[in-house]
Amino acid sequence: MQSPSFAGNRRITAARRLRQPRGARRRHRAPSRVRRYAVRRGVAEGAGGRRLARRTGHRGLDEKGREVLTYLDGHVAWEPRQPPEVHSDGSLVRVARLVREFHDLTAGTELAGPHEVVCHNDLAPRNTVYRPVGGVLRPVAFIDWDLAAPGARIHDVAHVCWQYLGLGPGVGDPAEAARRLRLIADTYELTDRRELVSVILWWQDRCRRGIEAAAGSGDLAMIRLPDARVVAEAQRAYQWVSGHRALLDRSLW
Repeated sequence: MQSPSFAGNRRITAARRLRQPRGARRRHRAPSRVRRYAVRRGVAEGAGGRRLARRTGHRGLDEKGREVLTYLDGHVAWEPRQPPEVHSDGSLVRVARLVREFHDLTAGTELAGPHEVVCHNDLAPRNTVYRPVGGVLRPVAFIDWDLAAPGARIHDVAHVCWQYLGLGPGVGDPAEAARRLRLIADTYELTDRRELVSVILWWQDRCRRGIEAAAGSGDLAMIRLPDARVVAEAQRAYQWVSGHRALLDRSLW
């Protein structure tokens, strides 16, 4: 059984393609690896990056300056309907542990610089590879690192809470969502969680405003996203979290 990793393989959904300028990143797939134009040279060049590269599947740059990445097969949870194991407490615990592990791996490195860690900045089931572990489907790797950048631990933890719990009007049991919010924070061992719900709201608002701003500037990919109700979904999620903030805050202590 392959140990958990933070593989750099790419699986591109229709929504992800909308975000990419035409011709910005050409990909050529070989049987055992994926190549793309380099967007994170630090992984290949920095001392801390070399240590991280051993765990991310990064194999350096090719003759054209493209990243060479390994490919990890598995189930990527990008469709709305998923096997129950994807949303189970067991999978949630494993996600939180994986996030903590890669955060600790980058803390104090040149890649993180003066910041706490390197953040993924788009952690979600659609960017997670699941494979059978002990006969049960469990997350084993994160993909789609295009937005990775130095930041604070709480940024990724908050994004995990929003995306993996589906915090928004689709939540059937707010108390259960609050329990699972606490589960993520406890498993990650987030020491200062006073601002966790605030950062969740920040992400939801940032998502909406970012898409609207890009669409207003003429970005064709972002212009199409509002048609897919992405902006409205983010706004409703923000309103839901705001309305249940007291419950969510209480659950963390």
